[in-house]
Parts: sequence; C-alpha cells; structure tokens
Amino acid sequence: MTEHLKAFLKHLALNRNVSPHTVRAYDSDISQLLRHTAAEAGLKVGQLTPASLDRSALRRFLAAAHTLGQTRSTAARKLSSVRTFLRYLRREGVMSADPGALIATPKREVRMPAHLSEAEMSRTLEAAAGDDPLGRRDRAILELFYASGLRLSELASLDLDSLDLSRRMVRVVGKGGKERIVPFNHASAAALRVWLVDRETLRLVSRRDRREPLFLNFRGGRLTTRSIDRLVRRYAGVARDNISPHALRHSFATHLLQRGADLRAIQELLGHARLSTTQRYTHVNATQLREVHRRTHPRATGDHAPPEGTSVPPDAAPTGERRAATRPATGSGRRREG
Repeated sequence: MTEHLKAFLKHLALNRNVSPHTVRAYDSDISQLLRHTAAEAGLKVGQLTPASLDRSALRRFLAAAHTLGQTRSTAARKLSSVRTFLRYLRREGVMSADPGALIATPKREVRMPAHLSEAEMSRTLEAAAGDDPLGRRDRAILELFYASGLRLSELASLDLDSLDLSRRMVRVVGKGGKERIVPFNHASAAALRVWLVDRETLRLVSRRDRREPLFLNFRGGRLTTRSIDRLVRRYAGVARDNISPHALRHSFATHLLQRGADLRAIQELLGHARLSTTQRYTHVNATQLREVHRRTHPRATGDHAPPEGTSVPPDAAPTGERRAATRPATGSGRRREG
C-alpha cells in the first residue's frame, strides 16, 4: 500500500493541481489509516493489501478518532481524504469495490467562527503603530488582511506585481490555483505605499528566485506564514486572546454582512467555490435579523395593523384571500401549497 499511496500523492500534485499543503494533508490522513489498520492486524504498513481497507477497517479508524477526542469535522476531513484515495485505487483497477462509499459522513457540529468586533478590530490596527520599517510593514499586513479577507497562505504568497495600488486591487491565487481579483480600501493603500518605500531598504533579490515578495522579513527574504501568524496574534492580543489570522478573515466577512453586503458578493471576495461555505464563515444574530426585518419590511412597523378588537371587512382582505374564500370546494381533498 505504501507504493500505491506514493503514486496517489504524485497524481494529486501533477493532475489535480493541488497545493503542497493539500498533498501533505492527504498524506497525513491516509497514512494514519494505514498505520491504524496495520497495527490492528499485527502487520507492517508495507504488508497491507487493498483488501485490508474494507468497510470494517474504515469504521474502526473513525471510531478510534472519536476515542481520541477528535472533532467530527476532523473525522469528516479524514474520511474525505480516504474516500478520494479509494476512488483512485478503484479507477486504477487496484480495487474492485469502493468501501468508502458505504460509510456515512459524520455530521459536523455548527460552530460560530471566532471574529473581532469593529471596535476590537480598530484597536488591533492601532496597536501596529511602530515608526520603524518592520512596524510599518506590520500595519500594512493587518490593514490588507482586514480590507481583503485573504487567507494567510494567500497573503504570504503575494508578490510585488500582484499589487495594483492605483486601482486598489490585488491579484490572488487561492485554493486549487484559482485566481481572483480582490479590492481593498484607502487605508490599506496608504499603509502599503508607506511600506513600499521601507521595503527598498530590506529588499534582497535571490539569484535562484526572481519573484519579488510583497512582504519581507528583516533579512530581505519572503515573510513566512508562521511569522505572519505570530505577528497577527501579538497585535490582536490587545483586543482578545488567541486570535488567528483566519479570525481576521471571519471579521472581514462578518462586518460586510452586518452592513448589508450581498452573500454572493462575499463569496466571490473570499474565493469560496460553494455558497454553503460562505454561510459557515458568516453569521447574523437574531437581534440583527429582527432589526433588518423592521427596517426593510413595508408592514413591519405595525402602522398598518387594525385597532385591537376590530374585524377586517371582507373587501379589505387581499385579493388572493377573497378569491380563496369564494372559490367553491372541489371535494378532491388536494391541498394547494404556497
């Protein structure tokens, strides 16, 4: 099975155009299944055969994940990886059946994503007020995060030619190599202009890599995702503990939705393939829903309601209701649904 896994990972990298991070995630999930199945059978991973990965083996693997306290979303992700691997083996003629199709996906728990309020976000941005090049770089990173809703990996991989300051747009390569154009605001543009001046003092062009990273470390190389994660957590700590870069993405989507942005537009900005993913990232509380209803529905204020104890005359009823009241019964027993 080890050789089959290597071939599958190579297939993902070459034919599916997935990122190296995604390939590592598949490798980790499937390797865990192989190790668990081999340990139960008293075998080495290399001694496993495709027949070893039957429905019972998959169910025991998921049960072990539950015993270890892993969340249902983690179990669902692992099962998705395993299913993709098993479908590949079936297409290649290695397996005659697909046991992964017989396993139900664990129902994911609905959790509200962590995000900052507008006031907390303002304090986070104001915390990056350093008057040195790296402090101004950090301010530009935070402003761009909040203004664009980029993923951590997307922001870290930005190059200088990805940026269009005159139009306030940035070209982003997201999951699956999909490219999109994301706008940003005047505050981000101002912070980026200041940083680009400082950037020249840190700039170091490698002979092996002609790409010009947008955000640099103090040595002049590309700022890594780990470094960006650390600096975001440090500045966001003034507002709330344990806030990740992804929480800034949640904040971006949440604040747009709260101010009336269309969910489809937010989906495009975030680079989601499915609207259901955007709905998971955003949330509106019941109080806000009531307020939106009060402001937008033409009869929500109660101004049109008849006085208490007053009956509505038949000719005041809506046309559809009068018709329904005067229509003779057909006796068919069928109900009209509307």
